[in-house]
Order: sequence, then C-alpha cells, then structure tokens
Amino acid sequence: MLGLAAAQAAPQEGNSEAAKIAREASQAAKDGDWNKAIDGFRKAAEKDHKYTQGVGAAYSGRAVTEANDQRFQEALADLAEAIKINPREARFYEQRAAVEVRINDYDKALADYAEASKAEPGEIKYHNYRAYIYETRGDLQNAIGENDAALKINGKNKEALDRKQRLLKIQALNAPQTNTPVPAPPKTKKP
Repeated sequence: MLGLAAAQAAPQEGNSEAAKIAREASQAAKDGDWNKAIDGFRKAAEKDHKYTQGVGAAYSGRAVTEANDQRFQEALADLAEAIKINPREARFYEQRAAVEVRINDYDKALADYAEASKAEPGEIKYHNYRAYIYETRGDLQNAIGENDAALKINGKNKEALDRKQRLLKIQALNAPQTNTPVPAPPKTKKP
C-alpha cells in the first residue's frame, strides 16, 4: 500500500497524462477495485516508468484480498507478478511466504523469507519467521541458527529471546540420557 501512496503523491511534472491515470489507479486501489488499479498503473507505467512500483503494489493489494478470501493460488500468482515487476521488494516475498505458510508449503515459505532477508538484510522479522517454521517442523538445529541470526541483529528482541529459551528447553529434553553406572561399593575383606 505504501507504493500506492507514493504513486498518488508523485509530482505532477513530466507526463501529466500518466500522472492522471496513476491518480485514478490509486483511487481505484483505495476503493478496493484491484483490477482497475492494476490496469491503470500498467497504463501509467507504459507512459512513465516511475509508476511501475504502483503496478507491483496493486498486484500485492489484490493478492492480500485474494488470500483473505482463501483464494490462495490466485494470491500466489499475483504476488509472483509483483515480484517480477520489482524483485527487490522484500514485502512481496514476505506476503507470498505468508500465503505459502497458510497452505503448508513451508519449503517455499522458507525460500521466500530468505529472499526477503536478502532484500532487507537488517530486518529481524524474516529470521524470526524462518525460526518459527523450523521450530514448527521440529528442526531444532535450523531453528536455533535462524534465531541466533535474529539475535545478532537485535540481541534484545523479545520474540527471539523467548524462542531461544524455549528451544534450549526442547533441546535439553531431547538430549540423550546418559546412564552412568553407579560404582559398586568396595568389597571389604572379612576378618
């Protein structure tokens, strides 16, 4: 939605026809008319490339609506289009990963959160999401690794600190029990 706001606030200089189309597309997005918004931003971008971000944002907005209606495949397709338009936009990967989690496609979600993390390397939430997925799957080693990466970014992050405590408890419970034999008492000589 930030992209839509930016497109609406774009300066009027340059291609005024493109700006007019972008304003109309932005209003359509505000009204939830995603098809009209996407079409409008596409037309504006054809006339002036600075409106390309608006196309990606409109696809993203429509995908959120589709996911909320449990039309997950449509949402995934729209987010794939948004990513094609702007492959460096972390939130598109994040949104797609969230949909993938909802349909239990954890491998793809992990990959998309990794892409989001590459786009925004200092963002802790992507490591927290990945740690959560690994923890849910029972993969403690990778959960701890992602959690440690989150704590490197912010050592005071409550979610990561709580998870670390929980993971350490689980790890301790799963640690193999060592049965060390109790030594027999020394034999005493009879007098």
